[in-house]
Amino acid sequence: MFEQLDRMEARFQELEQQLADPELLANRARYQEVTIARSSLESTVQLYRAYKKLATDAEDSRSMLESESDAEMKAYLEQELEQNRQKMSEMEAQLRLELLPKDPLDEKNTIVEIRAGAGGDEAALFAGDLYRMYSKFAEGRKWRSELISSSETGIGGFKEVIFSLEGQAVYSQLKYESGVHRVQRIPVTEASGRIHTSTVTVAVLPEAEAVDVVIDDRDLRIDIMRSSGPGGQSVNTTDSAVRIVHLPTNLVVTCQDEKSQHKNKAKAMRVLRARLLEAEREKIDGARADNRRAQVGTGDRSERIRTYNFPQGRLTDHRIGLTLYQLKEIMEGAIEPIVHALKVAEQETRLKGLDLK
Repeated sequence: MFEQLDRMEARFQELEQQLADPELLANRARYQEVTIARSSLESTVQLYRAYKKLATDAEDSRSMLESESDAEMKAYLEQELEQNRQKMSEMEAQLRLELLPKDPLDEKNTIVEIRAGAGGDEAALFAGDLYRMYSKFAEGRKWRSELISSSETGIGGFKEVIFSLEGQAVYSQLKYESGVHRVQRIPVTEASGRIHTSTVTVAVLPEAEAVDVVIDDRDLRIDIMRSSGPGGQSVNTTDSAVRIVHLPTNLVVTCQDEKSQHKNKAKAMRVLRARLLEAEREKIDGARADNRRAQVGTGDRSERIRTYNFPQGRLTDHRIGLTLYQLKEIMEGAIEPIVHALKVAEQETRLKGLDLK
């Protein structure tokens, strides 16, 4: 383990030296590549350096203890040495987690698709609530958000909303959100005050670059049509909406939010590439049973992953048995505790080789 950590630290120092070279700034693509590589190592290297400092302090304490004759000072040094040992043991466990193989898609930006499920208007309203929740979370991290496509209802919700998020390691933090989100609350449309249960499906897709997914133009059927709004009425007098069908997989992507046909086509292609990359990833994961078992619900859109109970102010993540009574804050974008708990749960599962489900 420590040999690998030494190599990582040497690589980190090498990347820092490259970033200090003024000539690197002239090559924007290379500069971004080096910056991302350095960032991916930074937390591990910082933890390893803290561990090495503790090891040095412990060695100093041992040396002083051997030559110390004063009983009070010996007791102090023994206590300090024991504290260092405990901290080092905890850090070793963290370092083992840091050395787990990284998901190569973790550093990707994402495309998030939210769709209303069972529950009619209430499901559509909750789809809008989830869109706002993720937008707030992204805003707090200074990620760039862009609406790609949406299908609004007449009462302010969404039948479907697709948006992209760009920033540092976006996919690594949101990949656990894929699945069925269940909401229990009294709908604003319910006169009798009964609690209804509705569902919304969330899909978090790593955004694919053109080099990640090669699409042959001959495999595409592109239809141009007029945009439509709630109820199907036309909202645009020009033919700007774009529907792309990927013939080999029968995947269909429609985009109509922009007034420009070219912009709609570009956005639709982004979504198509992301879906094709996700399909390939699921195929690979399906062939790697051990890897699939080590995941904490990342990708199965039919899996009910979470319940939002508004009367009790409670959120429950069913995959790891996490319950939080902070629903108001969570709906305002404070989902950090959930993200952290899911990440830790998957790491522990991979270390133990157990299936949390």
